[in-house]
Amino acid sequence: MLQPVKRPLPRPGSSEVLIRVAAAGVNRPDVFQRQGSYPPPPGASDIPGLEIAGEIVELGEAVSGLSIGQQVAALVAGGGYAEFCVAPAALCLPFPKGFTAVQAAALPETFFTVWHNVFQRGRLQAGESFLVHGGTSGIGTTAIQLAKTFGAKVFTTAGGPEKCQACREIGADRAIDYKSEDFVGVIAEETKGRGVDVILDMVGGDYLNRNIKSLAVDGRHVSIAFLNGAKADVNFLPVMLKRLILTGSTLRARSVADKAGIAAELRSKVWPFLDDGRLAPLIFSTFALDQASEAHRLMESSRHIGKIVLVL
Repeated sequence: MLQPVKRPLPRPGSSEVLIRVAAAGVNRPDVFQRQGSYPPPPGASDIPGLEIAGEIVELGEAVSGLSIGQQVAALVAGGGYAEFCVAPAALCLPFPKGFTAVQAAALPETFFTVWHNVFQRGRLQAGESFLVHGGTSGIGTTAIQLAKTFGAKVFTTAGGPEKCQACREIGADRAIDYKSEDFVGVIAEETKGRGVDVILDMVGGDYLNRNIKSLAVDGRHVSIAFLNGAKADVNFLPVMLKRLILTGSTLRARSVADKAGIAAELRSKVWPFLDDGRLAPLIFSTFALDQASEAHRLMESSRHIGKIVLVL
């Protein structure tokens, strides 16, 4: 279904910029869009692609603080799998020092998602404990690194010894092989029955009640996807007894103003760690733009550890 075609050159609106794309990140929502279960929001391009990196070639009339020729990474609501893409100026961030376009393109979707859900919604603090499922996904590898950088004890689940080792190498204190271990039991043992403070979940379904068992008193559960299904029967007694918060969010359909607030915090609180090399995206594989279908096949196989990026 992913075929290269010619489209008219997009033009930026007054608060947008036109970017000549050098690289574009591949994310699970792109796969869902191709499958027909995640349509673009009204007004967004029907071309897949939610994060890009490249050079600004045109500025909207109301844009300030950016310049033609500047290299930026940008979060977009669609249109990333292309030679040129329009992006809101407020969602453009400079390349971190020493970063290539491939590295920069691997930042926006996962860093915006993790920062908002783990640190803004989940309120993860230094000294707390954190569990993320799917530790070798783009979201997982980002969440492990950010949580560790900001002083949390990090647990994660992953499938198999190789993936668990990769999670430990980027900062996980304990990687749980979900193929051979029960994460509920491991968390109980590792925390001496206390549980963790924050869980970032992209599995859903039957994981919800298991996550509730693994949360500490006043714990926060944040849902961002549901690979095992969007519905679950929930026992609310432990939710009430432990004073838990169950929350979640989606990013793509949010207003530019909402996402601009996340961008501002990323620039001030996270970009310095990227600039000095303490944080870096884990790149698994790159593909040419006309090989996007192969990139999607890899994404669906779940063999990857880290990010998949298209290169133009």
